[in-house]
Amino acid sequence: MRLSSKALSLAFLCGVGYSGAFAPTNPHRIISSSSILASTVSEDEAAGSTLEFPPPLTKVQRLQRAAKFWSSAIPIVMSYYSKSAELQVKEAFTGVKLSEAEEELIWNEQHSKGATKLADTITSLKGFYVKTAQIIASRRDLFPPEYTEALSDFTDNVDPLPVALMKAVVEKELLVRGEVFEDIFAEFDEKPLGAASVAQVHRAKLTEKYGSKEVAVKIQRPSIESKLMGDIANLKALAKTFRENDALPLDYYTVFSELESQLQDEFDFVAEAVAMDRIYDCVTKDENGLPCEAPIVLPRPVPGLVSKRVLVMDYLDGVPLSRAAEEMLKKGISPDSPESQLFGRKLLRSLTDVFGRCILETGFFHADPHPGNIFVLKDGSIGLIDFGQVKQISGRARETLAKVMIALDERQSDENPEDLDKIGNLALELGVELTEDCKQEAPAAVAMWLFDGSVETLPGGYDKGELSPNSPVKALQSFPQDLVLVGRSSILIKGLSNRLGIPWSLSKEWAPTARRVLEGNSKRSSASDDGKITDENRVRIRDVIKLLKVWGKSKASRAVTKLPPSMRTRVAAVALKLQKRKEAKEAKLKQ
Repeated sequence: MRLSSKALSLAFLCGVGYSGAFAPTNPHRIISSSSILASTVSEDEAAGSTLEFPPPLTKVQRLQRAAKFWSSAIPIVMSYYSKSAELQVKEAFTGVKLSEAEEELIWNEQHSKGATKLADTITSLKGFYVKTAQIIASRRDLFPPEYTEALSDFTDNVDPLPVALMKAVVEKELLVRGEVFEDIFAEFDEKPLGAASVAQVHRAKLTEKYGSKEVAVKIQRPSIESKLMGDIANLKALAKTFRENDALPLDYYTVFSELESQLQDEFDFVAEAVAMDRIYDCVTKDENGLPCEAPIVLPRPVPGLVSKRVLVMDYLDGVPLSRAAEEMLKKGISPDSPESQLFGRKLLRSLTDVFGRCILETGFFHADPHPGNIFVLKDGSIGLIDFGQVKQISGRARETLAKVMIALDERQSDENPEDLDKIGNLALELGVELTEDCKQEAPAAVAMWLFDGSVETLPGGYDKGELSPNSPVKALQSFPQDLVLVGRSSILIKGLSNRLGIPWSLSKEWAPTARRVLEGNSKRSSASDDGKITDENRVRIRDVIKLLKVWGKSKASRAVTKLPPSMRTRVAAVALKLQKRKEAKEAKLKQ
């Protein structure tokens, strides 16, 4: 009996980057840490002689770790068996059957108790088990909202390993014959920027031989792949025992299967470096294949300093978006000031452009966007880190998504039957499945809810609020995994626009890119077969002017950040006024 309402949030999974999502390090806890992932260091290490790498877990140790989790999880599971039996006995003795509303109230209360206990369990276990919470929080199409909400704030934080062990990993992975650690790094911070269950990250500076620049060094924990994948195999085996019971709110087998699939992509830093380069290549060239300024700052891997377990990349000097408001207040910038409002529009524009181009043009995109992976840099630009989770969607799905954007952008009204049918049919073509009793307008309402935050009233009388009993997401029965990952970026941008008070329509912003994709104009220009320059691949004056405008705008924006506060505020006020006037003019022309 699973009576709780299910809602779809497509919440953001927190992965491994070098942001505020990591636990702040504590030097007093490095050696005394009770973390199950802590290293085994020999007694001679204090004298600087030898260093022992932690061995893989034995079968007995893996079973002990699984038993530790289930010793806390099983009481939660059994409480559902008890509650189900209690309701059946009560109905048998009294002959009174509870109404659907009464049953839902009882099960919601049970879910709240179970969710609290599970959150407490994961808090005590930390490390790997936090990823279990993240998976549950990300699948509101599968689990009751009491669980997804209770587990939505977990970040993947663990105590850091000793810097000596991290340096040993770097030496083993990167040094070539005859090299020593100091040949690569002129500086290497002992205190990591952060530590998570798969890796930890240190700031460093390269020697002149390797470019003399500031870098972030992402280092995989020794033996961690076999530990985590062994954990998951055991947890999946145990989870099968409870899978067929409908009284349970959580299908643990699904949770651990998805976690297994997700983690497999996080252990290969060479693949992550390739993903960084692919996305950089996508956003630094325009529709004609000409260089353009990227709307966002992306770190690049350092050639020659990448291996499966170590990734050396550009260091982004700034703060994660989750701490941006705090930093602005320190600088005397209030949330309602022209500077804040201008920055809010810049943030939305940058994220919209990057994800729109990646998803629609190539189908290859950053699949883990959350405020910890988005950085506000010191010069005011926006940065994006952590490419451990990326996704390639099919050409068919990409084409259908493009058609959805155009249909939403070109609709005559939010109530026009022809438009709603077209949008709804495209949503169903994406693989969205709805409940049998949903309204006819439900498919179109879901598409508008997901991709057009400027809509005030959804068709069919549905509410915009995700947790509302009348939300269109209540009509969802299942959601294709590809669209779940696309939805993370759309939900992120929509959530930011709501918090900033800026109406924002992704479909309107993505529609021009969608049209280029469908028309075949996103292909890069190439020379004709006979070697002659054609009209299609000739560098046009207007392209050069466009590039110069973008370059000049970027320079001007950075120059403004260096002005005195009073002058900076006046300049921001003028710029904001001009931008609002431009937006109003565009909206009037569209009408």
